[in-house]
Amino acid sequence: MKFRILHVIILIFVGCSTTKLPTKKTSQTEIPPPEINLKNDSLEIKLINPVNCPIRFEIKTNNSNLETILKQLGTIELKAKSDTIIKKINVPEFDQNTSFSYNWKFGSLSKQIKPIELELPFRNGKKYKVIQGNNTNYTHNTEWSRFAVDFDLKINDTICSATNGFVVGVVDNYKFGGKGNEWKPYGNFITIYESNSGIFTQYVHLTENGSLVKVGDRIKKGQPIGLSGMTGQTDVEHLHFNCLIPTNNEDGLMSIAFEFVGGYKSTELKKGNIIEK
Repeated sequence: MKFRILHVIILIFVGCSTTKLPTKKTSQTEIPPPEINLKNDSLEIKLINPVNCPIRFEIKTNNSNLETILKQLGTIELKAKSDTIIKKINVPEFDQNTSFSYNWKFGSLSKQIKPIELELPFRNGKKYKVIQGNNTNYTHNTEWSRFAVDFDLKINDTICSATNGFVVGVVDNYKFGGKGNEWKPYGNFITIYESNSGIFTQYVHLTENGSLVKVGDRIKKGQPIGLSGMTGQTDVEHLHFNCLIPTNNEDGLMSIAFEFVGGYKSTELKKGNIIEK
């Protein structure tokens, strides 16, 4: 009888989890909100892009008259490290109940994307197993991640940049992960923009405080940039590597096929493949 009681207690203990979702989401980079002023029937919008890649802004309002004008402006694109002031005259006045909202997305839809050969995202002399390939169930089956590849880097293994470029996004304050979709927004990662090709690369699931770089840093191909981990939507330590280009969807970026030095193509890499650098 004592053995049975002890057995039940152990099952209850193992089945419970004390890990809770973070209470706050962290932005990968800080983009100042638009400064909007209306004076003497003139609308003025000031936008600033502080990062080393193009950014697209969209502004909305609850005022129907002003909304028509903002729709005419459409998506406003700013070049890297630039700002602009947009003025519209003969604009209806708005009252104290008028409010504005905005969103921004990485990249330029007008830039021609050029193919680029990538370095493997880990140190020379290392080899790792592919644990998930492209267009596969669990997490690589959406427009955002369709061509991503997961390598079985362990916690605190060194991640290296696959390209030259600029760091435009960093999140590294999260500590835990989990398999459910609710964990998706809470992974640590680094985003790098390669300006010649127009391609963004992302390195995801870094360990807590695992970024070796900060937004604004200029990066060289092969440079150590972070430490792998197990944060966000995962219950397995690994590196999720993805190449993205600008598109007109909710996220603003979509995953594309890519090729590493040595002829390793993302579309051909399968679970269980051993990749050596």
